[in-house]
This record gives sequence, C-alpha cells and structure tokens, in this order.
Amino acid sequence: MPIKIPDQLPARDTLINEGIMVMAEAEAVRQDIRPMKIGLLNLMPNKIQTETQIARLIAATALQVELTLVRAASHESKTTSAEHLAAFYRTWEEVEAEKFDAFVVTGAPVGMVPYEEITYWDELKRIFDWTTSNVHSSLFVCWGAMAALYHFHGLSKVRLAEKAFGVFPHSNCRPGSPFLVGFSDSIQVPVSRWTTMQRHDVEDVPSLRMLLDSPETGPCLIHEPHGGRLYMINHLEYDATTLRDEYLRDRRENPDTPLPKNYFPFDDPGLMPPNRWRAHAHLFIGNWINQTYQTTPFELERIGEGR
Repeated sequence: MPIKIPDQLPARDTLINEGIMVMAEAEAVRQDIRPMKIGLLNLMPNKIQTETQIARLIAATALQVELTLVRAASHESKTTSAEHLAAFYRTWEEVEAEKFDAFVVTGAPVGMVPYEEITYWDELKRIFDWTTSNVHSSLFVCWGAMAALYHFHGLSKVRLAEKAFGVFPHSNCRPGSPFLVGFSDSIQVPVSRWTTMQRHDVEDVPSLRMLLDSPETGPCLIHEPHGGRLYMINHLEYDATTLRDEYLRDRRENPDTPLPKNYFPFDDPGLMPPNRWRAHAHLFIGNWINQTYQTTPFELERIGEGR
C-alpha cells in the first residue's frame, strides 16, 4: 500500500522516482480504509532531507500510512523556508488533541548543549508526556532518543573524547525481538555524535531492553515495552552520502577533521561510499510499523488507554 503525503511535498518526486507508491490526497479520500496515522516531529535543520529519509522507510511498508509533519512552535527554523513550513507542517499545538498510531521524534544538532538550555525544551517535555497518552508507539532518534531517555528516566548523556563518526558494527542483543525480525547477528549502522549513553545506566533501568549495541560506540537501539517507546540513538535512516556531506561541511571549518571510520572505500573521500545499512533500515522500520499495526486499537480514541 502507498504512503499518503501532501501532493506538493518535495519528497514526493524523490519517492516516486525510487519506485515507491505515493497516494494522491484525492485518491486517499476515496479509500474505504483507516490508514495508520504516523506523526513526524522534525527537529533537524535540513527538514526536507530528513522528511524524505523517514518517508522513504515508512512508505516501504505494505500498509497504508498517512504521514503528518509536525514542528515545535517555540523553535524558529533558520534553514527551512517559512513557506515550506507553512505549506506542509503543523505545530504540535495544532495536533495536540489528535491520536496517532505512531510518532517519530528526530534528532537535533544540539548534542553538546545541556537539555535545559535548549530554547524549545519546555515544549519538547510536554510533547514527550503527550506521546504517553496520545501515541501508541513512539520512535525517538539520535539526540531525540537521548533527550527522551533523560526526560523519562533521568539518564544523562556523556561527552565523548572524540566524535563517534562513521559506520560501526553493532551486535544483535535480542534476536527474538519483534523489532529485529530478519536481522543479522551483526549489522552496520551510521553514527554521528559527540555524546553517548552509558551502557550500565541503560541496564540499570528495569523497564529498558537493549536491542542493538556496539563495543565501540555504545548503546544503539533500546526498547521500553510498557511505554511503547523505541530509542534509536544512531542513524539507520541516513542516505549513503549523508556522512560524506557532514564530513565535507566540517572539513570546511577544520581541515584536520578526521575521516568517518569504515565509510569511504580505501579511506578515499573521492570515492562514493556504499550504503551497507539500507536493508536493515527497511527491516527495522517495517518491523516497527507491523508491530504497531498488530497492537494498536482500531478506534483511535482508545490509544493511550491504561498507560
């Protein structure tokens, strides 16, 4: 089944060119089916790139999905046009009364800043609490995952001596998890961050289950069954060239910027990096959506009951 997104969203042409089925809004209205409602709170500066990456993975499911783009009203974007935001995004206050089968909160380029100093932290805390009652299954990504772990469990991020940057092998800690169906014992995952979570801090919280972990970069994917939450600390959604773009950007500011590890063929930034995580990215999101579909109430108003 296709994904339903606004007809003029820039991601639409990209997805169609990749062979992904995209449903026109008029056609969706005629469908006698309840699509899965998925919200995306996009905190990244390049919103068009991020919405395309997430929509690509969500659209690969066999289920019909309606994607709602959401932004924080208390944060003013300096890199995405006001016209794009007005045309395709709703503020969280505009969707606060609604229920969602699933909700994604992205990362943000504020990893070194204390949470309480983030200009939209108060609003984000309200959104985190809102997901408990209005969302069946939540997926927090990168900084969004660390921020949610801090908000719900008081787990602090730890600054690294050097940036964790590259593609790193991760161990499948729970092959029996429904979110890891089809996963290999070891998978490659893109990592780009200056902070991490302490493994023992995660393990000390009884409600958290480690799903993917790396001896080099630490926890990657954590599941909290009772809260209906998944915390993905890294970036399976990245394009093949995303780390390259970040490297070239950082190198313009600092010519001594190290190469991302295990990324460029022969460590040659002039060669195109291969995407070695795409299959697991689709598996993970597909498993998450399928699990959400199997467990979410058909009646949207029942979402959040018993939490």
